[in-house]
Amino acid sequence: MPDSPAGPPAPPIPLAELLGREELGLRRIAGPDHAELLWVHTSEMADPYPYLLGGELLLTAGVQLADPDTYVARIVQAGAAALGFGVAPVHDTVPAALVEACDRHGLPLLEVPPETRFAAIARAVWRLMAEARHRELRRVTRAQQALATAAARPDPVPAVLRQLAVQLEGRVALLTADGGVLHAAGGRTAPDVQTALARLARVVAPAASPGRKPSPSSAAETRGGTHLFAYALGGGQGLALALATPRRDVGDHTVAGIAVVLLSLLTAPHQGADAAGRSAALVRLLLGAAPEDVAPLLGNGDSWSVVHARRADGSPADALNAGALGAALGSALSDVDRATVRILLPGPHRAVPPQPGWTLGVSEPAPVTALPDADAQAARALGHAEATRTPLSTHRPGTGFTALIPHAEAEAHARALLAPLTGPLAETLRCWLSLHGSWDRTAVALKVHRNTVRQRIARCAALLDVDLDDMDVRTELWFALRSRA
Repeated sequence: MPDSPAGPPAPPIPLAELLGREELGLRRIAGPDHAELLWVHTSEMADPYPYLLGGELLLTAGVQLADPDTYVARIVQAGAAALGFGVAPVHDTVPAALVEACDRHGLPLLEVPPETRFAAIARAVWRLMAEARHRELRRVTRAQQALATAAARPDPVPAVLRQLAVQLEGRVALLTADGGVLHAAGGRTAPDVQTALARLARVVAPAASPGRKPSPSSAAETRGGTHLFAYALGGGQGLALALATPRRDVGDHTVAGIAVVLLSLLTAPHQGADAAGRSAALVRLLLGAAPEDVAPLLGNGDSWSVVHARRADGSPADALNAGALGAALGSALSDVDRATVRILLPGPHRAVPPQPGWTLGVSEPAPVTALPDADAQAARALGHAEATRTPLSTHRPGTGFTALIPHAEAEAHARALLAPLTGPLAETLRCWLSLHGSWDRTAVALKVHRNTVRQRIARCAALLDVDLDDMDVRTELWFALRSRA
């Protein structure tokens, strides 16, 4: 059989669609009822094998049909999709031997009535292909818009993967060079399919090593009727997009290519002067430099704000999500610890906007030497936001009466007043007072059971020997907690 050429830029046409054209009067009289047509070819040669490319609807009037079995065997060997036999002027009916041969070799046989011209069949096929091409272009366009919208979400990488799984109706995953799964979406796959996808990922995105040969940008195989593909992400990141789909349509490669471009941009590390500055700052810190000496390498400005963030739906965060959130807030300085993302915003204080899909806590601006305090402020603000079910909470510095008392005196009084309390007890009391004595909201903010909050507050009242229902007591303790913080 000749080498299979690249198919035309249109989806194949199901044989049933052509048979559905009533004006042609075609009738299947032998062979299976399913086939896909790539084009139409007319030939009256005794052996058309050398001129077939595969996937054709071969049309003939049987001018040189001497041995039907050999004839059918040869066109099946050439990859023809179906055979159309024109009745008249050579044959009054379709030869019975041809019908038997097509049934034996599994080739669909169509009876073409005398009034239907072969050119009309070809024109109908091209028209069906044009309609299919138009449908596929619209599908690809819709997929492109959906993927671009997903890339703008707060969790762009998982969102793009989820949308790609919907568009291709399969399983998609972002894999590392060693086959590790960073993110995945879509239905589950068998263990052997997962193993095969990991192997394909190692082919297109192998681990870096000296003298390594260039790897292909994509790889594919079929396993148990499932089509497997892997695409390397750009930038030499050692990441691959892996796909497992039940079928492979013409536009799927284009849709996957769009996803590869988006994921390459979303996962690419920051480059240039900013990255050099961060690297230099890290090296100096590791070598013992003071934070205030390193801060100028991380950005301009003398003040910094700390942002703590968690996913609003409670799902875990990762480095990719943290980087995307940091970029949305205008900073490349981000970190993730378990479910909490921390972002450092350099420069003059500016309002931090809410981010869809996230709950944020923001500290007040602070010099680099006070960043640990700002980090604690952001953590408390995040707890307050979660407890009050608001998307954003910002720590507010002390004003009003608290500003009238010298800070040193206020802090000394606070330490003496709160000395009996341990750190967890003082933090529970502070949170409980900030939430107007709500047990449930305090439990949410501190991520403990409401009974634990009750026990801690009762312990605070006992250690301080005060009545926490007294507003004067609450007010003094609140000022003390704010001063000590």
